[in-house]
Amino acid sequence: MQSKSSTDNNYKGVMLNAYPDSIGEKLSDTISMLKMPEFKDVFSLFYVLPTFFNSDLDRGFSVIDYNLNKDLVSSEDLNDLEHLNILLKFDIVLNHLSVASPQFKDLLKNGNQSKYKDFFINWNAFWEGFGTVNEDAIIIPKEEFLNKLFMRKSGLPILKVLFPDGTEQPYWNTFYQQITLNKITSEDLEKVIGLPLDKAQLVCEIVNNAIEIGDDISAIDFGEEYIFKDQILRIVNQNRSYLGQMDVNAKSELVWNFYDETLSKLKDFGCKILRLDAFAYLHKEVGQTNFFNKPGTWDYLERIQQIANKNDLMLLPEIHAEYGLGLHDEVAKKGYYIYDFFLPALMIHTLEKGSSKAILTWAKEIVNKGYNTVNMLGCHDGIPVLDLKGKEVNGSYNKGLLEDKDIEFIMTTIMNRGGRVKNLYDAEGKKISYYQVNATFFSALGESDQKMLLARAIQMFMPGIPQVWYLDVFAGKNDYEAADKGGSAGHKEINRTTLSKQDIEVGLQKEVVLNQLKIMRLRNTLKAFSGDILINDSKDDIIDILWNFDGNVAQLKANLKTYNFSIEYSDSSVTEVLNF
Repeated sequence: MQSKSSTDNNYKGVMLNAYPDSIGEKLSDTISMLKMPEFKDVFSLFYVLPTFFNSDLDRGFSVIDYNLNKDLVSSEDLNDLEHLNILLKFDIVLNHLSVASPQFKDLLKNGNQSKYKDFFINWNAFWEGFGTVNEDAIIIPKEEFLNKLFMRKSGLPILKVLFPDGTEQPYWNTFYQQITLNKITSEDLEKVIGLPLDKAQLVCEIVNNAIEIGDDISAIDFGEEYIFKDQILRIVNQNRSYLGQMDVNAKSELVWNFYDETLSKLKDFGCKILRLDAFAYLHKEVGQTNFFNKPGTWDYLERIQQIANKNDLMLLPEIHAEYGLGLHDEVAKKGYYIYDFFLPALMIHTLEKGSSKAILTWAKEIVNKGYNTVNMLGCHDGIPVLDLKGKEVNGSYNKGLLEDKDIEFIMTTIMNRGGRVKNLYDAEGKKISYYQVNATFFSALGESDQKMLLARAIQMFMPGIPQVWYLDVFAGKNDYEAADKGGSAGHKEINRTTLSKQDIEVGLQKEVVLNQLKIMRLRNTLKAFSGDILINDSKDDIIDILWNFDGNVAQLKANLKTYNFSIEYSDSSVTEVLNF
């Protein structure tokens, strides 16, 4: 059985969560905020999202390389955070790298001669012998294999790229991709085909107009220049550019060497906690779902843990799956910290239904099973709902944390308050499940200051490391304009509004902001939260949670009908009761 990290770090403080440019224009602006007196002793940890590194897509999760993004981050920022005694949490995106990574660029340049030929996964090579080739020269896996694949987008998870020999090769691409046809010049046509300038200019005009309006260039009628059509199309294709997150091949030792180098680099940046993004997609095998394959995923996780131990890093595997599937329990039993993706929607259910039953059932499970968790309300992504569901496993149905009707109630409530929804699809593009709802947590709660404050108080008294999305602190509202402009992933932009220095100053005049900071400071500093938690029996519309460490206590009593609550604490010689 997997043991915990060799250092078995047990971080107890409150964790800020933001992009380097969520506040102001770069990380130094966030640090300036953290130096303000209102933020003294509020945070001990900072989860900086991966635009900290060089990236090009999916707001940082398409990593080019793990060097500092010098447009947003400096070494002075890291020194400042160290002086503030704020420890850092980063991501490593285990499953994929950007097409703009040095490794994939080398593959595009050198094709089959590339050193990195096996660093990524050629779809056809992977499925050779297990499917049939279609008219686009793509192997379609046999139905019994295809139906098992866990998809994150509609269609096959591939991106076709052009090799130097003129062939198009399909590479495994679980997440985002984009192909852009760039306009050509008459010089391109003169040089390659030898067209006279006037004819080259006419062809360019036709081609570039088709590219601009999104027409199919292969359907263009070139008139008397039709004899050059194949050459013209080849020039256009050679001039195209890509965006995408290309799955890496964990069977390659080059990939593991890359992980080794990366973890060492992150340690040098001051990393203490390392979130393993998309790790469950890393292991791929014909005949399995290619999501948390067993035992392959465990083998890979063990290997990553060994590298983490060398670098004194605590691992936090990121896993989204139905509660009834039990993957969170399996990961926790191996000794890892787990994300409490159940809490956000449970919190909304608790406050909207006025019942503590579901959320306290989950809290007691965390305590009784000894789970080490990182919890949250809002985050850079959506509010998870798939995670709450039950699941049929080996012919029997394992219940979820909520019934489907309650999950639908949560979704409907958030959607009626302006939220956006994200779904999952099968290989044919058919929706198979809802996944998450995107909204600010404040808007999901109906933009009620008192509900937001109570939600924060409950989070601070839940077991686990509390992670706090920067926008929630300032009671941020849904950003519909950003969501509408955001393209295919625009639903996420609804909860990523950049706050200016003026926004911070205005926010710090609001009671909902100052009271959240007060409650978070208690969680971050009181000795009681280093001890044991007791969840007291009470009526369904009451929450009563007490923490105790060596006679230092902190107790939350909340009324879910009125949303009023009190925090009573005794720390050293100080005793106080705060009513909200």
